[in-house]
Amino acid sequence: MAAVLPTSASNNAMSGLARALLQAGQITPQQADSVAKQAANEKIPFIDILLKSEIMNGARLAAFCSQTFGYPLLDLAAFNSSNLSDNKIIDLKLMQSQRVIALAKRGNKVLIAISDPTNSQALDQIKFQTQLTVEPIIVDHATLLKLIEKLGHSAEQDLNELIGDDLENIDFIDEELAAPAEGGATDIDDAPVVKFLHKILIDAINLGASDLHFEPFEKFYRIRFRVDGVLRDIAQPPLAIKEKLASRIKVISKLDISEKRVPQDGRMKLVMSKTRSIDFRVSTLPTLFGEKIVMRILDGSQAQMGIEALGYDPDQKETLLNAIQRPYGMVLVTGPTGSGKTVSLYTCLNILNKPGINISTAEDPAEINLPGVNQVNVNDRAGLTFPVALKAFLRQDPDIIMVGEIRDLETADIAIKAAQTGHMVFSTLHTNDAPATLTRLMNMGVAPFNIASSVILITAQRLVRRLCTCKQTTVIPDEALLEAGFTEDDLDGTWLPYKPVGCERCSGSGYKGRLGVYQIMPISEEIEHIILNHGTSLEIETQAKKDGVRSLRESGLVKVKQGLTSLEEILGCTNE
Repeated sequence: MAAVLPTSASNNAMSGLARALLQAGQITPQQADSVAKQAANEKIPFIDILLKSEIMNGARLAAFCSQTFGYPLLDLAAFNSSNLSDNKIIDLKLMQSQRVIALAKRGNKVLIAISDPTNSQALDQIKFQTQLTVEPIIVDHATLLKLIEKLGHSAEQDLNELIGDDLENIDFIDEELAAPAEGGATDIDDAPVVKFLHKILIDAINLGASDLHFEPFEKFYRIRFRVDGVLRDIAQPPLAIKEKLASRIKVISKLDISEKRVPQDGRMKLVMSKTRSIDFRVSTLPTLFGEKIVMRILDGSQAQMGIEALGYDPDQKETLLNAIQRPYGMVLVTGPTGSGKTVSLYTCLNILNKPGINISTAEDPAEINLPGVNQVNVNDRAGLTFPVALKAFLRQDPDIIMVGEIRDLETADIAIKAAQTGHMVFSTLHTNDAPATLTRLMNMGVAPFNIASSVILITAQRLVRRLCTCKQTTVIPDEALLEAGFTEDDLDGTWLPYKPVGCERCSGSGYKGRLGVYQIMPISEEIEHIILNHGTSLEIETQAKKDGVRSLRESGLVKVKQGLTSLEEILGCTNE
C-alpha cells in the first residue's frame, strides 16, 4: 500500500521518492535536501544522485520501494532477458528516456520493470502507448540501466548489420537549410540511422526502384521497394528506429518534424557524384502505429533516353512524332498512376526543346528537371492553381504548354483555348483508354466542337515488365492464344511465346526493366463527326479500329510476339 507523503511546502519541490524516503526515516531532511538540490542543478533524476552518494545502496532501495508501494520485487539479473529485444511491447526510445523495461504482456496487462515507482510520467506514457493496464515490478536501479544499455546496443548492432560496409560517399543538397523544430534535433542525431537511410536509398537506386515505402506496424517495421511495378520486401529494421528514421527523412525533405497528425509533402535531392543527382518526392501519412513514408524516385535521366527506348512500335512512333511537330493543337496522354505518362510527355518535350522554342510547364509537382524548359510548381495554398498558371503562360509568349493534369472544367477550357489560338498543348488525363478520354472531356463539360477542333492525338499507355535474358520459350494452347486476342493468321508457327525463368541478374523474378504498351489514336475526320454528334466511347473505339488504331491489348500482343514480355503480363494490365 502506498505511503502517505508529507505535504509541507518545503517538501513539495522534492520527488515522490524523496518524500517517501524522508517520511519513512530512511534519509534525513538534510540528506533529502542536499540530494534534491544536486539533482536539480545537474538535471539528473533524484534516484541517480541518491545511489551515487552511497546514502543507500540499490538492493536496499529496491526492497524499500517494494515494501512501501506494494509492488513485487524482481531480481533482474536472474531474469531471462534474451527475448526482451524482440517483444516490441514498447519502443526503445521510451525505455531509454523513462528508464523502464517491458518484461511481458499478459492479456490486457503489461509488466514493467521500474526502479522508481513514483515516476508516474513513465507509467502514464506506457499506458498511453500500449493502451494496456500497467503493473510495475520493482528492480535494482543499476541492473535496470545496464539492461537498457544492452538492449540499445543490440538494436544498434542489428541496424549496423543491415547497413553493411559498402556505403558510397553520398550527401544531400541544402541539408543544412532544413532547420528542425525545437526539441527535434536529438531525434535525428543518430549516426546508424543516417547511414542506414543512405544505404536504403543507394540500394533503391541500384535496383532501379521507382518508389520506397517505409511502413510502421504494431510489432514490426517494414521497408519495401517497387521494382518493375511490383513491391518487394527489402528490410525489417528494429521497430525502435521508426521515429528517428521518419524525423531524418522529414528534415532533409524540409518538412515539419513536430507535425505528425496530418500528411505532408516534400522533396529532397541526393547527390551521387559530381555529374549525377537524384530527386525524391516525399509523402508522409499518419497511420495507427506511426508515419508511413513513401518516396518516389525522380530520375531526370529517363527523359533523356529518347523515344526509341520507350517501346513504341515504328508506326506508332511515326504517328506520335508527326502530331507533336504540328504548330498547334492538343496531345493528351492517359493512363493510371505510375504508367509512365510523365516520362512520355518529357520525352516529347525534349525532342521539341530547341533554342527557338519557348516551352512552359505547370505541374504538381515538377518531377523531372529539364534544362531549357520553364517549369512551374502548382501551389493551391498560395493560389497558384493550374488555371492561374495557364493564364500566366498565355501572357508569356509560349510556343508549347504542358499541363501536368486536366482535373476540372476551368483547366480544360483554358488548355483547349490555348490549343485553338496557335499553341501546342500537352497534358494528361486519368482514363482507361484513348476513346474514353474524349467522352471524359465531354462529361467534364467541355463543348464537343471545342474538343473536335483542338485535340489532334491521344495516347493511352501501360507499363509492363520486360523479360530478362534468361527467358525461355513455352508452349501455350492455340485456344488460349485465340482467347487472349491473337488471330488465326498470327498462329502461323513461325514464333513461340516466352516465359520468365529467373536468374541472378533479375533476382529470380524472370523480368528486368519495363517497357511501354501504347494505343496511339489520331483524331480523324470520322472521329471528329462522332464527337460533334455527342457519340459514345464505344462508337469512337469502333471508328478507331476502322482507322487502324490498335487497342492496348493488341499492342501488347505484338510485344508478346516479339518476345519482349510474357502473355501473363499483357493479360494482367489490359482488358479486351
